[in-house]
Amino acid sequence: MLSRLGALLQEAVGAREPSIDLLQAFVEHWKGITHYYIESTDENTPAKKTDIPWRLKQMLDILVYEEQQQVAVGEAGPCLEYLLQHKILETLCTLGKAEFPPGMRQQVFQFFSKVLAQVQHPLLHYLSVHRPVQKLLRLSGTAPGSVTEKEEVQLTTVLCSKIQQDPELLAYILEGKKIVGRKKACGEPTALPKDTASHRDKDCSHDGAPARPQLDGEPCGAQALNSHMPAETEQLDGGTAESNLITSLLGLCQSKKSRVALKAQENLLLLVSVASPAAATYLVQSSPCCPAIVQHLCQLYRSMPVFLDPADIAALEGISWRLPSAPSDEASFPGKEALAAFLGWFDYCDHLITEAHTVVADALVKAVAEKFFVETLQPQLLHVSEQSILTSTALLTAMLHQLRSPALLREAAAFLLGTDRQPEAPRDNPHALYAHLIGHCDHLSDEISIATLRLFEELLQKPHEGIIRSLVLRNLEGRPYVAWGSPEPESYEDTLDLEEDPYFTDSFLDSGFQPRAKPRLAPATSYDGKTAVTEIVNSFLCLVPEEAKTSAFLEETGYDTYVHDAYGLFQECSSRVASWGWPLTPTPLDPHEPERPFFEGHFLRVLFDRMSRILDQVIGDLMQRIQRVPQFPGKLLLVRKQLTGQAPGEQLDHQTLLQGVVVLEEFCKELAAIAFVKFPPHDPRQNLSPAPEGQV
Repeated sequence: MLSRLGALLQEAVGAREPSIDLLQAFVEHWKGITHYYIESTDENTPAKKTDIPWRLKQMLDILVYEEQQQVAVGEAGPCLEYLLQHKILETLCTLGKAEFPPGMRQQVFQFFSKVLAQVQHPLLHYLSVHRPVQKLLRLSGTAPGSVTEKEEVQLTTVLCSKIQQDPELLAYILEGKKIVGRKKACGEPTALPKDTASHRDKDCSHDGAPARPQLDGEPCGAQALNSHMPAETEQLDGGTAESNLITSLLGLCQSKKSRVALKAQENLLLLVSVASPAAATYLVQSSPCCPAIVQHLCQLYRSMPVFLDPADIAALEGISWRLPSAPSDEASFPGKEALAAFLGWFDYCDHLITEAHTVVADALVKAVAEKFFVETLQPQLLHVSEQSILTSTALLTAMLHQLRSPALLREAAAFLLGTDRQPEAPRDNPHALYAHLIGHCDHLSDEISIATLRLFEELLQKPHEGIIRSLVLRNLEGRPYVAWGSPEPESYEDTLDLEEDPYFTDSFLDSGFQPRAKPRLAPATSYDGKTAVTEIVNSFLCLVPEEAKTSAFLEETGYDTYVHDAYGLFQECSSRVASWGWPLTPTPLDPHEPERPFFEGHFLRVLFDRMSRILDQVIGDLMQRIQRVPQFPGKLLLVRKQLTGQAPGEQLDHQTLLQGVVVLEEFCKELAAIAFVKFPPHDPRQNLSPAPEGQV
């Protein structure tokens, strides 16, 4: 197409110098555009129905063809020089701002994008290109639902691609008219010192465009149109100085058109991942990038309704920034769209931190921690309203579930648990938010307790050693739980008589319940592995009396139904901590270490307190209570079938007691399975070989 255009131009004019023919054709097309504004009186004809789009395309083709014919690489041809000197892009930007004729702004965005993408000469270094680009950016991303959103995002795509190729452009594009004003006031050249343009600096006018004599009779661009344009377009620089590529991209990221929003997010990701340390530093120190990203996160959080159901929050999975909406076949609920938008943007922030240059990532993590975690989320977690606590806790759990960035996880852990890693004391004052969350684990509201326990469960599943150390290990290091003054027992047979256990009362023994083994208190330093694991497993299984067990009636034997899952969990945990360098054997006791009272820590204490009440509420008087329930075995079996979905959920007398017995039985079996895979019979210091499913 371009070769044919050149041949036709040469044949029509018959001149010896092709560049003169191209320049004349270029000027003629530009004249055709300017004459339209001078002569036209119809302000309602759409731009696409005039010859303006065709003329702009011809001008683009001429510029590209001219550059392909240049002998000297990097040298600007006559047509490009004319474009720069006569501020054609400035004039087009003014016409696009005025939207005259209707749809002109769309044509201008397209022309800018194509010129910057297809012309290889470094145009953005010229003020006569850089300035109108800035003006277009101030028009971009400011009006949600704009008809030019597609063209706006195309322009930002080209600019981000250019910055990735030449990171030095970042500061120049982001500073906008501020750098222009400084350079003009100081008399500095307004084109960046690029090798490809330095040989023309002596011929450049004050705007950075090469100076060429004006052709006879040609309009000089903006000056010829000023009297024909609306007055508002003459002061295009009146926009906010902070409006630039960053704010434009963030505005487009909020588009209702999913493709536009996704492309804008990809462009912003491209921008923050620029490899140049200088460019990354400038992006952090001299642009609104990080604060604006986090500000949008905070706005999305505040826009969610306060009545969100924690169950709905937990059920909404699979939200990502690339697909920020749940599958259409899922049940809808009030606030679902706002929730999906928030979780999608949080996932995007997490992805930005992972992919961004280290300088940008650190600044973004700090902004998230200060503006979102502390200023926005923490007041909700500390609120006295039960609904606020429930919603914010469930949201935080959902965020942790999809969090992948190590840097952001580190900040989240510090926010929730504090930074102190010294062993805890019963009466010390822990990190304020941590203390509140511990209290919520044992709240008067069961809903708050369950929601907070799920939060800690999610925390413990994250691959971060500091979380495990803060919640558990710092209180166990040095093995202060070992009693001093007596050697560690060789066997557990005599450590505790069953009859001394307050939960195994005379009524248990009188009822015919006989335990299969005596419970143990702690593992021995030397013992037969098979005997040890049998006793540990049985210590859990014997907690529930035989009369209250129902699994045998449904062909569910013992704890072996949980072994497969427990083994998978154990292997997963072992793999996760392998890189943390934990010792394979217990730390030897230091005989010179002074004895101190053992405190398990605030987190373990609240868990143990809750577990002890489970025993109080069920096992303590279970045998007496089940004697008062008529047809207890049949009702217990029915409740078990109801809980597993094998029977309709009809209401029964003593339903809570019956459900508690079934849940306790399964809980004890699960603990037994975990103990089994953790202390394999053949060697307690070796990994367990996978057991066939359904076997032990």
